[in-house]
Amino acid sequence: MSVVTEQFPVRVFGGPTALFEYGGLRFLTDPTFDGPGDYGAPGRPGLTKTAPSAGTPADLGRVDVVLLSHDEHSDNLDRSGRALLAEVPLTLTTPDGERRLGGNARGMADWATTELDRPGGGRVTVTAVPALHGPGSREEVEPFTGQVVGFVLTGEGLPAVYVSGDNASLELVGQIAERFAPVDTALLFAGAPRLPALFDGRPLVLDSAQAAEAARVLGARRVVPVHHDGWAHFTEDADDLAAAFTEAGLADLLDWGRRG
Repeated sequence: MSVVTEQFPVRVFGGPTALFEYGGLRFLTDPTFDGPGDYGAPGRPGLTKTAPSAGTPADLGRVDVVLLSHDEHSDNLDRSGRALLAEVPLTLTTPDGERRLGGNARGMADWATTELDRPGGGRVTVTAVPALHGPGSREEVEPFTGQVVGFVLTGEGLPAVYVSGDNASLELVGQIAERFAPVDTALLFAGAPRLPALFDGRPLVLDSAQAAEAARVLGARRVVPVHHDGWAHFTEDADDLAAAFTEAGLADLLDWGRRG
């Protein structure tokens, strides 16, 4: 099987939000376009957005599929993002997210697959892969941060793409690598977000050193880091990521995408 080796462009909008075309389909990750300010939900720690997004939903053009790691936190799905979901034919997310969102949302259990028709023929396979939004076991983490899912995209003649979602577990990255490595492009959610009230302030998503290790484990040809800017609880930024990848000898993997 021949595989396309030219890497596709990725547009990044800040936070976890990125847009890319793969197999003729246009995918958007965790849509967040609200302005700076304080966001939160009853009974949950407040989150502060510190910078505007590098675009608006009107700047996106056609979106065929939203890959939504989870719907419960405003730094992954905000009001503008929720409104956008109604205009997109399909949102792939967690089983709990499907029940909350309804509409065109489709929940996927770990390792489940969805086949998407490509324009002009063929299919893209989306595999839901496990993610854990915090340190510890699923039983320890999910009662506080909820279900989270990542995705791997594959297709005839196409390279493998991994979208991590809000994952903090290198053990799970290893499981994904066993099935899919090497991957061409890894969109890694990073930023080492921390909230003092949760897990003694330990990171809820990969820190920079862990992101570099994830890239090594996956055999990634390219890493597009997202989820490292625009929110006060992100404690590591692009400079920290660049330093960690440099220390790991992987600086040449980094692709910061096209802004907006």
